[in-house]
Amino acid sequence: MFDSGLGGLTVYREINKARPDARFVYVADDAGFPYGAMEQGRLATRVLALMEHLIEAHDPDLIVIACNTASTIVLPSLRARFEVPFVGTVPAIKPACAASRTKRVSVLGTQATVQREYTRALIREFAAGCEVTLVGSARLAALAEAELRGGPAEDAAIAAELIPCFVENAARTDTIVLACTHYPLLIDRLERLASWPVRFIDPAPAIARRVVGLLGPAEAGAPSAAASAMFTAGRDLSAALLAALSRFGVGEIAAIEAFDTPSLSA
Repeated sequence: MFDSGLGGLTVYREINKARPDARFVYVADDAGFPYGAMEQGRLATRVLALMEHLIEAHDPDLIVIACNTASTIVLPSLRARFEVPFVGTVPAIKPACAASRTKRVSVLGTQATVQREYTRALIREFAAGCEVTLVGSARLAALAEAELRGGPAEDAAIAAELIPCFVENAARTDTIVLACTHYPLLIDRLERLASWPVRFIDPAPAIARRVVGLLGPAEAGAPSAAASAMFTAGRDLSAALLAALSRFGVGEIAAIEAFDTPSLSA
């Protein structure tokens, strides 16, 4: 499980429900967070080099890129370079547009994700007559990270990032795509601060189904396996964060050796 930070825990949670017998290694490249602020070429070089190190160290059966920004930029290169299967995370525009009754959908992502041609191509292919509003948030991922680390975000700060998703013209927005894995960490707050009731689309359950499709279901009676987490920087591993990781079922915490080699430098 790979992400720039802690958002991928929302994806890990769903996959772990489906395959509790699997041994998970959660990798947070917190030295490079946030990926949306990094130049595209540097990000690709960084992720490819880091992935080479991780594959050599852990020999995984499958890798989940639990990050929209990394998936839209690096996934084709990862699949071309490595034999291990990769499952990516992309904005859930197709199911959102299929589910919308008012045909008004908003995509809430990082500024980098909503600006990608990949995202716009998904809209052209799957909008199915929906009016899609792209909302790029500069702060929401960092607010989610801060809250998980024990520094609660103010409602006003979260609402400022969320409210542009609510569009009312001939009809109201009724579906919002959470196009960053960090955002479901704040789902209770997002639902409470919504301008009116909407459906929030979290891609994690679909990613879990894809993983099971590739690896197969859990064996009957198989015991649950432990999960570990690795950080490239390990900044601010507060008691609150360690408690949060424990609630997600993550126990052992470690640093990634050699993360500060020139090929991985931020």
